[in-house]
Amino acid sequence: MPTKSAKKKSVAKKKPVAKKKSVAKKPVAKKKAVAKSKPGAAHAAAKKKAELKKKAELKKKLELKKKAELKKKLELKKKAELKKKLELKKKAELKKKAELKKKLELKKKLDAAKKIEAKKKADAKKAAESLRKQQLREREAEKKRLAAAKKKELAEKAKAKAIAEKEKQKERARLAAEKQAAREAAEKERIAMREAKEAARLAAIAEKEAAREAALRAKRKPEPPPRPVIVKTEFADGIQATKEFDLKFLTVQRESLLEKRAFLTTQAGRLEDEANALIEDVEMGDVQFDEEGGEGDTMVVERERDLMLSAQARQEVEEIDLALARIASGEYGYSVHSGLPIPRERLKAIPWTTESVLERVGGIGRR
Repeated sequence: MPTKSAKKKSVAKKKPVAKKKSVAKKPVAKKKAVAKSKPGAAHAAAKKKAELKKKAELKKKLELKKKAELKKKLELKKKAELKKKLELKKKAELKKKAELKKKLELKKKLDAAKKIEAKKKADAKKAAESLRKQQLREREAEKKRLAAAKKKELAEKAKAKAIAEKEKQKERARLAAEKQAAREAAEKERIAMREAKEAARLAAIAEKEAAREAALRAKRKPEPPPRPVIVKTEFADGIQATKEFDLKFLTVQRESLLEKRAFLTTQAGRLEDEANALIEDVEMGDVQFDEEGGEGDTMVVERERDLMLSAQARQEVEEIDLALARIASGEYGYSVHSGLPIPRERLKAIPWTTESVLERVGGIGRR
């Protein structure tokens, strides 16, 4: 019988072996799982790539076929035009030949009359020979006709098959285009909904802000009195008369404004030309800028003065243009601040004014 020490040794030897087996089995299971998962994904990706490539090739073939058909139509059109020209030319040549032939035929008729008798004898001999040859030709023609009919039938079958395949390709392309259009429409709808929500949110914020500003303004100062309504009367020659200002007065004011505008425009142009001439003199080196000369500073001052006066003239021209527009719309002669009519004496003195003397003295706006 084995001793206790021998039993312990055997037990100690068996345990490590069991551990090694369990450790060896686990990695193998993982590798198998990995091996099973990778080929499936790769196969799907390769299949998808092949389908995309096939679709692209089909699309390319359709485009090439369309281009070829278009090119063929253009070539046929050119050939038809060339053929027409050749036919016209040929008709002219045939006409000339016909006239020549007619002359020759008259001559040949005389010669032919002599040969008719000899030809009749030869024709009788040839008739028998031609009959035999004709029968041979008819048999050959029948064989060729049957072969051509068979060939035509095969060609029609191939053509019908090609047309069916082409229709299938068109249907597949149409379905793909419809799916793409549906996806794009859904995306646009989602974007539009987001934009509408954002616009509504911004509008609500703006409305709240406007209400808050209105409340603040109401607290700061009372609302101004309502502006009086301008009562418009007749309209003639681009002038809208009102209750306070008739057509005669407005016509005189418009003529005065136009004269003043022409004068100010000429003045502004002259002043700008003088300022530019001063710059040209400096560039040419005619001005002395040393201590003895002292002309440089004077020239700068003169140029700045000319430009300032020109800008003032241009500003007054703009105000005159606004006044002319108010004459046409029926708003001329009324204060832009209170809406009350301006006295005629002030309008005669300053035809483009937009406020009364009291408003001017009170510091409201500009003249």
